[in-house]
Amino acid sequence: MPDRDRIAGSAKQVKGAAKEAVGKAIGDAKMVSEGYTDKAEGKAQNAVGGLKDKMREAVKGK
Repeated sequence: MPDRDRIAGSAKQVKGAAKEAVGKAIGDAKMVSEGYTDKAEGKAQNAVGGLKDKMREAVKGK
């Protein structure tokens, strides 16, 4: 089962992509910027979750 951080990170990435697209469509630079930020936060959180998964697998393997 994937770590909660991976799930939450993926959700943030989707939210960020949506904000970015809507911001571009309506010409709202602030919303586009928020979208970029949300996507970056989501990628980082997803990476942390991936690391936790790898550590959990390594511990189980021993």
